Amino acid sequence: MSLRRSWVDSANSADTDFPLNNLPYGVFSTAQDTQPRCGVAIGDTILDLAAVEAAGLIDLPGGPLMDLGRWNPVMAAGQEVWAALRNRLTDLLAEGAAEEGDLRPHLVAQADAVMHLPFDVAEYTDFYASYHHATNVGTMFRGAENALPPNWLSIPIGYNGRASSVCISGTDIRRPWGQLKGPNDDAPRFAPCNRFDIELELGAIVGTSSTGPVTVAQADEMIFGYVLLNDWSARDIQAWEYQPLGPFQAKATATSLSPWIVTRAALEPFRTGTPERQRDLLDYLKEPGPMLYEIDLAVDLAPDGADPVTIARTNYDQMYYSAAQQLAHHTTSGCPMRTGDLLGSGTISGPEKDQRGSLLELSWGGKEPFAVGDQTRSFVEDGDTLTLRGAAKGDGYRVGFGACTNRVQPALPDPYAR
Repeated sequence: MSLRRSWVDSANSADTDFPLNNLPYGVFSTAQDTQPRCGVAIGDTILDLAAVEAAGLIDLPGGPLMDLGRWNPVMAAGQEVWAALRNRLTDLLAEGAAEEGDLRPHLVAQADAVMHLPFDVAEYTDFYASYHHATNVGTMFRGAENALPPNWLSIPIGYNGRASSVCISGTDIRRPWGQLKGPNDDAPRFAPCNRFDIELELGAIVGTSSTGPVTVAQADEMIFGYVLLNDWSARDIQAWEYQPLGPFQAKATATSLSPWIVTRAALEPFRTGTPERQRDLLDYLKEPGPMLYEIDLAVDLAPDGADPVTIARTNYDQMYYSAAQQLAHHTTSGCPMRTGDLLGSGTISGPEKDQRGSLLELSWGGKEPFAVGDQTRSFVEDGDTLTLRGAAKGDGYRVGFGACTNRVQPALPDPYAR
């Protein structure tokens, strides 16, 4: 597919994340109107969809659906409404559209907008689904012979996280306190995390709900869209707490999202299959077709007062399990899924050192500090700004997510000091 041209000139640039081919959904406000409202990114602008719907230029079944400052009502309305909205927006914003004059007053410069979480997160589940990430982490802690747990090649491994700590790009992240115990310590202590980390992930957003087990194909149809996701991780807290039940407080500090939901429809041209299986999956997990996407991903790190440096580049096509497989497996027990449920892919890492999606891997557990400009890093330091970027590349255009950027603030004073 080639670039679709829009009457919004900035949407026709090969460098924009937001051409007419994309049309991602977000929630924004401005200094002039502080009420959060639904919008769609087009070039370097946002079309105010709450205003467009109120003006009668969009008329969806069951509407109005975009006047509440979150996308959950549209998501819950189902696939026919999703398709109708995307088709209508494509027509309205296409080059030569008769409605251009009516729509121009409802364009807002992205530079003037404040972005908000685009949906109410119902619940959050994070997975561990990159073969290279799991192998790297397992090798560090258990040796190469026992790198993967016995179940890893058969089942998407995950844990239930905290929806309450999901936040938007631009939110400052505070270094957490926690209980730590190093291998040579006689007893645990309460202290700020020393091994703070990020994880480069893609988040899948559940649009329509379920009440029982669903197939991989049905799960794929339930997904409304995707966001970049940074799973902030306190590695030293995690090392002490995770046996025998897995991550808890180490993963509860924050999970940050990029502000734009890139729809499944926009990513359709970039579908690709999962890597070759090393073990046959049970039938319920087998994919009926390509369920991954070719999405280039990168992590930038900017030390306090310094320019950003790209420390990792990888691709979503490296995942061993797709979001649809993860969602299908999540339902096998009869677990209901709800509109607004968020599934983290797990850290996305490739086979090469510069394709590792966490500092834990890039520094090999802190044993191999790496260069960031004229500095070095093993883990995230106070004042560092971390940015996740991602885009699928088409013929003369890109379908991008925008940036997921957060700055790390020092830990607060001891909250329990007397």
